[in-house]
Amino acid sequence: MSEFISLSAHKLSKLLQDGQLRSIDLCKEYIERIERFEKEIKAWAYFDKKILIEKAEMADQYRKSGKPVGPLHGLPIAIKDIIGTFDMPTECGSKARKGRSMSQDSEIVNLLKISGAIIMGKTSTSEFAYFDPAETRNPHDYSRTPGGSSSGSAAAVASFMAPLSIGSQTGGSVIRPASYCGVVGFKPSFGLVSRNGVLRTSQLLDQIGWFSRNVEDAALLFKSLVKKDLYDSDTVHYSTERTFEVLNKKLDFEPKFLFYKTKSWKKIDKKSKDAFEFFLKTFKKNVVVEDTPSYFDDIVNYHKIIHETDLANNLEIYYKKFKKKLGKFLIQAIERGLSYSAKEYLQAKDFIQQSYKSYAEVFEDYYAILTPATTGVADKGLSFTGSPEFCKVWTYMGLPTISLPLLLGEKNLPLGIQMIGSKFDDMRLLSYAKWLEKNCK
Repeated sequence: MSEFISLSAHKLSKLLQDGQLRSIDLCKEYIERIERFEKEIKAWAYFDKKILIEKAEMADQYRKSGKPVGPLHGLPIAIKDIIGTFDMPTECGSKARKGRSMSQDSEIVNLLKISGAIIMGKTSTSEFAYFDPAETRNPHDYSRTPGGSSSGSAAAVASFMAPLSIGSQTGGSVIRPASYCGVVGFKPSFGLVSRNGVLRTSQLLDQIGWFSRNVEDAALLFKSLVKKDLYDSDTVHYSTERTFEVLNKKLDFEPKFLFYKTKSWKKIDKKSKDAFEFFLKTFKKNVVVEDTPSYFDDIVNYHKIIHETDLANNLEIYYKKFKKKLGKFLIQAIERGLSYSAKEYLQAKDFIQQSYKSYAEVFEDYYAILTPATTGVADKGLSFTGSPEFCKVWTYMGLPTISLPLLLGEKNLPLGIQMIGSKFDDMRLLSYAKWLEKNCK
């Protein structure tokens, strides 16, 4: 592996800005890496090396002009194939959208370009960001799933085919693949990142997230991508100016975390349980273990009602016209979504705010919450992307979450610890994650 590819995105961005590294040289190294590993991993839905080279040359020419450059100038970044671009296909992992593209860039692509980033290509996704898997394989074991639906995005970063990548989460589609692939997966608070121009599966649950190899790199994207968007009514005004100040500030006190095993603990395999128990023993001064509130059981069901009802509504045209081309998991979800009553949906919707208000007081006593990110290491086989059950509650509440690749499970495969923060307290969550990242080494 080349000396540049192994560097963090934060370090690469500084080298690029200072003119110590050319974008063209960096991109050629990633192209070489992709050509070497893509045949086995299959992380990309769309990749054109000629276009990438042209973009890199343009970035270098702009830098030479002496004009100001953004924080991501010349840095190649991969994006999930549900994120709209005018110059690349957006097929959403479905045969029903084969060869189709968007008429304009999504807002998140606009923000990446404003920051100077180069869009490398589109990473593979499960069909319409649901459970029918893409062909992507886990870089640590080709016989195992990388997780979904942001499968290609996680695999691309884990295999060093990209320094950063963008994904999305409606259930557990950032946190789960991050855990399986051994990278950092960060999903900001609901309302901080625009979804304008991104495939809509559920307005109440869809959230943008991203993958990196450390917490500092996740913060780099956070600073660039959080912005109020008039075309996404759920977004709010939020300043990221102090992101790195907060990130690098030494904590005044030893952090205190609450660890939830949840009812899903019984589903975790023995070696993964042993890894978590060792973690809890190591950080016994910092971690308190408690049971989850009883209403968490309701949330899992409410999440399901909202997700499947919204899938049925938003993907109706594909269901009616292209049903034979759709995967079985998606068809089943849409058909269940058509069966829910308006009352069931409204109850599920209303409980979002109720549950968060009931839960907010937890953060008065604890810095953050810790849980397993998944029920274990990546599942064997490629027909299923794994269970998101450790993630759905937090997605439903819209809380910021991050998966940290700190543990090893069966066969030394990666195993993530999920950290959850208070809503809109994302910068401090990143700082706590950095503390844990540092102290686990």
